[in-house]
Amino acid sequence: MQFFGQNLSCMRGERLVFSGLDFTVKPGSVLVLSGNNGSGKTSLLRIMAGLTHPIAGELAWHDGFVADNPERHHKRINFVGHLDAVKAVLSVYENLKIWASLNGGTDKTISVALKKMGLEGLENTPGQYLSAGQKRRLSLARLVACHTKLWLLDEPTIALDPASFNALRDLITEHRNSGGMTIIASNVDLKIRDTTELNLHNFATISEGIWEGVG
Repeated sequence: MQFFGQNLSCMRGERLVFSGLDFTVKPGSVLVLSGNNGSGKTSLLRIMAGLTHPIAGELAWHDGFVADNPERHHKRINFVGHLDAVKAVLSVYENLKIWASLNGGTDKTISVALKKMGLEGLENTPGQYLSAGQKRRLSLARLVACHTKLWLLDEPTIALDPASFNALRDLITEHRNSGGMTIIASNVDLKIRDTTELNLHNFATISEGIWEGVG
């Protein structure tokens, strides 16, 4: 099973951020998106997740184009953005339960996720009372609570302490060892072996020093 993009171009506002971008992700591989602020890392991840559309090019799996079967695509991916999608009024367990229910997770996978991300004992804590680091760990816990082939991670190390950083690295290693694929937008070295880098600067269509706040 492979996931790939062909000749992708992205527009933000009236600016063409990148064009002619190709990538291929194979089972067990980790692709790291790098580049300066504004180079399009977040935009590319959102395109990969099906949240926005490229102005040119195609996304595809080994068995067909994403545009032809977006529902199948969504069932294969798990997207964790740089903002934590934690519902404030729901408990840690309830947040995970909702995410797990969307992708075939069970009470067992939720329990494993809580343990791996150091959230045991916080199951009944509402999201609004979690620290920034705890919210980030809860967002990442969905990777374990759900069963998906492809993980899309946008700046996943934000607010993580060293122990949680190592836990995330271990999750990615376990995922790839089981044949899973991971695409990470980050300028932080996660110290993961045998990664492939995709530098979006190589596909830039606008000058250096571009606006802040667009990944």
